[in-house]
Amino acid sequence: MATLNWIGKEAVVNHDRAVPFKLLKKVKSASVGTSQNLIVHGDNLEALKALMPYYVGKIKCIYIDPPYNTGHEGWVYNDKVNSPKIREWLKQTVKLDDLTRHDKWLCMMYPRLRLLRDLLTEDGVIFISIDENEVHNLRNLCDEIFNENNFSGDIIWKNSSKNDQSYVSTQHEYILSYVKDKNRNIGAWREKKEGLEEIYRAFEGFKKKHGNNWRKIHEEALNWYKQFPASNPLFSSKHYSWMDERGVYFPADISGPNYGQYRYDLRHPKTGKTCKAPASGWRYPEKTMLERVKNNLIHFGEDETKIPNNKTYLKDTEFQSLTSVKYRDGRVGSQQLSDLMGDNIFTNPKDIDILKLIFKAVGVRDGDIILDSFAGSGTTGHAVLDLNKEDGSNRQFILVEMEDAVAKKITAERVKRAIKKYGYKDGFEYCELDKPLFDENGQIEETCDFKQFATYIYFTETQTNIDAKKIKGNFIGALGETEYYLLYKGKLQNDLDKSALKIIADTEKKKVIYADRCLLDDDILAKHCIVFKQIPYEVKVY
Repeated sequence: MATLNWIGKEAVVNHDRAVPFKLLKKVKSASVGTSQNLIVHGDNLEALKALMPYYVGKIKCIYIDPPYNTGHEGWVYNDKVNSPKIREWLKQTVKLDDLTRHDKWLCMMYPRLRLLRDLLTEDGVIFISIDENEVHNLRNLCDEIFNENNFSGDIIWKNSSKNDQSYVSTQHEYILSYVKDKNRNIGAWREKKEGLEEIYRAFEGFKKKHGNNWRKIHEEALNWYKQFPASNPLFSSKHYSWMDERGVYFPADISGPNYGQYRYDLRHPKTGKTCKAPASGWRYPEKTMLERVKNNLIHFGEDETKIPNNKTYLKDTEFQSLTSVKYRDGRVGSQQLSDLMGDNIFTNPKDIDILKLIFKAVGVRDGDIILDSFAGSGTTGHAVLDLNKEDGSNRQFILVEMEDAVAKKITAERVKRAIKKYGYKDGFEYCELDKPLFDENGQIEETCDFKQFATYIYFTETQTNIDAKKIKGNFIGALGETEYYLLYKGKLQNDLDKSALKIIADTEKKKVIYADRCLLDDDILAKHCIVFKQIPYEVKVY
């Protein structure tokens, strides 16, 4: 497989391994309740590394909208790899001055994509929005990191009508997709056809107007469909112009797939007229066909002596394969954001409905985690909450935003307002990156103290951040019916013995106690509902 090379690549190929493991520190004032949804403010490379001990191999779906590297400056969210933080990172990591903007972009993306791949479940999928400036480089980069065999297609999002370019007026963006392993993710991605609710509403109106006069309903439906141009998805549904008590349908061919297999005369149940079998025979054996006639699942049409049709209902054909072309006005995302935050707060936010469509199509279900490490205006978090409300599920999101001016005032604020306005049931924890707990080799930092260990252990156990105000002695917090304790005076100096029983509450709740050694027998542990766990002084290197 051919690989892409650029100035600075050697410095970043393994850079993800050199990043230390930092802690996450909850900012209660910027959070909404206690939740496993996270919004993390900080360099997304460091944030992704901080997530690795907890989430490696656990993220079902990743959607990212990285800088397109258009060269524009002065936006709220800089779209050139030239922000102060990125410049400083490149200076420290690559140590070269002769980088083009494409070199810089590739240096920035490579280690982040490496970590994102490792966070995915084995059947996970990543979607990446991009435009013509870097799509060619991104495709080569992802072929190398995810393997070109795991490329699962790209979506062309036709989202503008600009006509201001000298040669070809580009009116679309791309969303590239890769699965982690095609042997685990076998595809079968499906999306609901567009415009179905509009069709159902129209037919209900026709039925209200004409009662059970199905022919009148059919005639009005055909006239209704004429208003849609061929470019409108509804136009392709115009053959669904019949309706009966079961719903909207179209008359489908009922001739047999095997020449002459089922041949018999069929009588119309009302007129008694005979319908001869088509040349290829009927699709069904006589007993099955008569049963379908009895249940009004056969469409006879105007002339009952001609070959009838099978009724194919729209409700049974609502889904299709995920298609590669999407038509959606690029201004919709801006309108969704301005409804919450006011105008011109953020340039080119993504569309909630496009993300919901993708998440549903690839089968992101209850309990799955969706990650966005270029969170920007927080569209991904908003989309996940909206999707959960729609179907009553509990998907989780993790958002990471680097820019100081964006993370709290736009990303978190947008999700916070959406929760309030639309009545979403869940909240999120807003976090900052704290000092490192483990170094790049996975070894505990010598300066690690009780609070740092408590923070790490509590998040490992609950995927929620510790409330420092609730720490009392060795008790570090509780969630549900489980209490958590930490015995820590110094490295390898901490025994769970009989004296430690004085620190635990006299309740029947499960008590998880971290120490170096356990000197209590199983009967005592069971009596006090204690589960012993060893303090982790190192973490697996990713």
